[in-house]
Amino acid sequence: MSLPQKMRALQVEELSENYQGVRLNEIDVPQPGKGEILLKIRAGSLGFPDLLMTQGGYQHKPDLPFIPGGDVSGEIAALGDGVSAFAVGDRVVTSRLGGAFAEYNTYSAATVRKIPQHLDFASAASVGSAYLTAYVSLVRRANIQRGEWLLVHGAAGGVGLAAVDLGKHLGAKVIAAASRDDKLKVIQDKYTPDAVINSSNGFREKVKEITDGGADVIYDPVGGDVFDESVRCIAFDGRLLVVGFASGRIPEVKVNMPLIKGFSVVGVRAGEYGRQFPEKGRENMEAVWKLIEDKSVTPHAHGVYSLDDWRKAFAEMEERRVVGRVIIDPSL
Repeated sequence: MSLPQKMRALQVEELSENYQGVRLNEIDVPQPGKGEILLKIRAGSLGFPDLLMTQGGYQHKPDLPFIPGGDVSGEIAALGDGVSAFAVGDRVVTSRLGGAFAEYNTYSAATVRKIPQHLDFASAASVGSAYLTAYVSLVRRANIQRGEWLLVHGAAGGVGLAAVDLGKHLGAKVIAAASRDDKLKVIQDKYTPDAVINSSNGFREKVKEITDGGADVIYDPVGGDVFDESVRCIAFDGRLLVVGFASGRIPEVKVNMPLIKGFSVVGVRAGEYGRQFPEKGRENMEAVWKLIEDKSVTPHAHGVYSLDDWRKAFAEMEERRVVGRVIIDPSL
């Protein structure tokens, strides 16, 4: 495969509130080092953390300039020394914090896996952090049981939709909550949760009515007012999973509430969980991909955009018009 010397890449050159510091540049194609592969990128997943990183509002703060985008899929364009498990042309998927929104990038071969035959590039790039977060949340942290009520906030987003999908597979009774009826229809048609709730005007009483008292597990990537109301509709001995703060406000809880209602507030950082417990981290990722390969769960991509249309992709995410993952394909 003949490789170009230059490529296009979306780079954050300075932190800004309105993406003024994000630019589409021409830079050198990187060369794979020992144990690395060079990936011709066909799909990079855009998540809310990517938007926050352009503003300096995420806990991971890479040095400037940096290329955003984590979960990524494509074709191997070149192999570094010592890489024997893959061949040029293999369809693969991998992930790291940053680097996906470029025509090419290098990745450690140890983090790469072949894409199951039934998945396209966009679907493969929709798996990684979304389904890993859902798995660590529901299986490792909440230990959710068959028949328990699971309330998923932000159910139309990437990590929320993955939790709906995985929760159904695990035998939970799933309530999908989102702010728009058109999003809820897509969720209902694709994943058939046990109930859907338009949460734009509150949800506490609806959840209590559906569950006859409260949800056993609440999955919250939204924070803010959603968290505040969630503590009012959780069951005794419930688990409130803190997954993120897409609302922009980090909530606080008075500790008399968990005491009186007997529930737990449980933090979830799937990547950090794997770093703290490497063996379990590997088990988590293997479990996720086994579910994908068995077609037990089904990732969903909202739409695919070119690098030239990156502003449209960012706007879709920022204005919360998405169901599933927004994908940028640098090859378009």
